[in-house]
Order: sequence, then structure tokens, then C-alpha cells
Amino acid sequence: MALEALPPQPGLGRTAELHLEDVQRAADVERQEPRPQRVLPAEWAPQSAVQLTWPHADTDWHYMLAEVTDTFVRLAYEIAVRQPLLIVTPEPDEVQTLLSRRLPSAVLQNVHFVSAPTNDTWARDHGFLTVLSDNGAELLDFRFNGWGGKFAADRDNAINRRLFDTGWLRGHYVSALDFELEGGAIESDGAGTLLTTAACLLNANRRNADDMVPTPDREQVEMLLRERLGAERVLWLNHGYLAGDDTDSHIDTLARLCPNQTIVYVKCDDPADEHYAELQAMETELQAFRTADDRPYRLIPVPMPDAVHDEDSERLPATYANFLIMDRAVLLPTYAQPDHDETARLALQKAFPHHEIVGVDCRSLIRQHGSLHCVTMQYPRGVVCFD
Repeated sequence: MALEALPPQPGLGRTAELHLEDVQRAADVERQEPRPQRVLPAEWAPQSAVQLTWPHADTDWHYMLAEVTDTFVRLAYEIAVRQPLLIVTPEPDEVQTLLSRRLPSAVLQNVHFVSAPTNDTWARDHGFLTVLSDNGAELLDFRFNGWGGKFAADRDNAINRRLFDTGWLRGHYVSALDFELEGGAIESDGAGTLLTTAACLLNANRRNADDMVPTPDREQVEMLLRERLGAERVLWLNHGYLAGDDTDSHIDTLARLCPNQTIVYVKCDDPADEHYAELQAMETELQAFRTADDRPYRLIPVPMPDAVHDEDSERLPATYANFLIMDRAVLLPTYAQPDHDETARLALQKAFPHHEIVGVDCRSLIRQHGSLHCVTMQYPRGVVCFD
């Protein structure tokens, strides 16, 4: 497909072309912050690749496979036009053939395929968590149990080992299968602070008797996060949820750590909305949080989209907080709601003044109760090498 076949989406035009010195200046600001010796990098740290796990007929997408595949093609383009893309799929030949028809050849050269059986597409939650330390990169393979046993995850749990065996990942494989942890459940500022929700990490459905932490004990969970992810402190949200959410309140649907001690979060202004009380309480918690140097965070709200429902009239967890940060762009989920989509774009531009904010229609993704950030996983610079 020619480049013009994938135009920017209406109402969410590109920002002015970025200048290298602006990007470098933004990176310099982040480097000024003191960093621990062992750290889970911030998502806005320099990256080497982004992972997608591709949908296929033997997943819950089977009844709408063509529609969701179109969304994945859009995502593949928006990622690979900027940086390397790693696609995990049990059908690499078929997906490569599809993309050869749909993507410009120069973009396709930036796409790499790994063959692996998969249950589903949620790379954020079954993917590696990469910690950087004095010993190099550690690729932590935590257990994924389908958000508390709600869905099968046996194939997805084996993906990371298959990825590591390709030889493309530079670092040490670390089995962390004695602890259930999903990437969407934690946010890191890259300087020792993690943000999470008690509803997820302290949920009994994430623990079992054979685990390193067998019961949902906050102190023990926090100790493990310190040991394995280099956390120096953990900020816990006790409020905030989205109707239709399968994840038990993943933080990446509610509030996101961003550069310069900023938190982008979902705000609900409608007292008649079912989320109003919980999101107001969450906002109060965020206002009380302090940075490592005891300052209030800069808070930037994004709106609640108008309610999105499935074919059974059940509300779906549509959220603008589920964005992906890349080296020079932020991919923002949109929901064909021009006013709200644009308000969210402008909010993210405040948080990321040196990034291009790119809207991607995620109405197909939300029908399976996830969105853009949920289907992606980034790898820090130097970790993925295709040479």
C-alpha cells in the first residue's frame, strides 16, 4: 500500500516537524534527575523497539478479525515508520504478506517477526519488563495469569522465552514466574518511583500459595517491587476504576507518569456518570501525592470519552490514558468523538511538548476491553538488536 493509503486521521493532525535539538533538550532534562543503580526505565526513555502480538482466528477477535486487523495495520505503520517493530504471531508468513500489501516497503523493512503460539494480543501484560542495572539489561519474565484467571494464558506465558531464544534481545533472561505481574499494572518514572493500584496488585486473584508473595500483603508486594524492579518508593492509588475493565483497575487506564514530574489522569466531570465518585476520589489522591523531593506533581487531566457500549449494551472501558510513548511520538487512542479526542490530544501535547501526538482509532480494540497501550510493549535502547 502506498504511503498515502494511511493518512493522518481527521481532527488529529500532526504537530510541526520535530527538531533534533528539541528532542535532545527534552532528554537532557530527564538525565538531570538522580537515578538509582537498578531501575525500570520510564516509558519515555530511549527505545530500541516496540512489540505487537498479532490477532488471529484462534483468539477472541475471531468474530471481528478483519476490523481489528485493520487497527493493527494502522498501529504497525505508526510504529514502524518511526522505529523498529517486533511482531509476535503464530502466522508470520501470512502477516508479512498482508503487511507487504498494506505498508510502504521502506516501513516494512523496519518490521521483524517472531513465530510463537498465542492466546491473545495483550503484549503489555505478557511481555518482558526490562530492568537496567550495572550488570546490563535484565529481561524479567513475570507470570501472566489472564488477569486473575479470567482467561487462558498458557501460550502467552511462553512468548517471552521464544522471544529471548531469537537472539535479538541483548540482556539476561530472568525467570520471575513465581510472581504474577502485568506491565499495565505499574508505571515507572525511571528514577525510582512506581505508581500502581491496590485493586490490582493487592487482589487475591493475582496471588497463589506457591508464589514468592503468596498473599495480597502490601508490604511484601512492595518489597518485591523494590527488589526486582529497583523501586525506591511506590505510590498506591486506592480509588479509580472503569466499567467493563477486566484488569481490576490497571494503572495504565487511569493515570500515567510522564516527564518532568507530571501525571496525566482521567477526569470525570459528570455527576451522573457512574465513574464520577471514584475518579473524583482518585484525583484527590493524586493531588496529595508528592515527588521524591517532596513537591506536588503537575497534574494534567484528560476527559472521559462519552460512553462506548458493546453489542450487548455493556459499557466498555474506553480511556484516553491508554497511550503509548515512543521516542518522538505519542500514540493516542481515539474513539470517533472529535471534541473529546481533540481535548485529549491537546492535553498530551502539554505533557509531551517535544513529541508528535498521533491519534489512532481504537474503537475495535475497546470491544475486547483494552486499548492502544494494552497491545504494545516497548524495549529500552540497546535491548533489541536485529543485526
